[in-house]
Amino acid sequence: MKSEKKACGCGTAPKLIFACSGAADVGAIADQTARKLTKEGAGKMYCTAGIGGRVSGIMATTGAAAKILAIDGCPLSCAKNTLLQAGFDRFEHLQLADLGMEKGKTPPTPENIAKAAAAGAPKLACG
Repeated sequence: MKSEKKACGCGTAPKLIFACSGAADVGAIADQTARKLTKEGAGKMYCTAGIGGRVSGIMATTGAAAKILAIDGCPLSCAKNTLLQAGFDRFEHLQLADLGMEKGKTPPTPENIAKAAAAGAPKLACG
């Protein structure tokens, strides 16, 4: 009997990460989490502002993505809402408040970024 290796269901389509990158401490954590996940190969940080501006190339690439992760620092959920308002509704969402991170009280330390990245990585996994 021939052994078959199970292939990733994502194929070659990109896995994109959109971070709120807001001015608050939790926005900085969201931004740095997206950068960390990109560096680790979990996905590719992509341009949230390009979605808001409806930039054609960014919209097309996002539409072709295998997986999308929106990372929001605070409960306003700007990254999530930007994607929704642009017509994207099939994505994962990581809300840092759900991890106990509170706006104005959570510094962007390596530990907090690692905690957020650990929560985000499974959301980008195929399967």
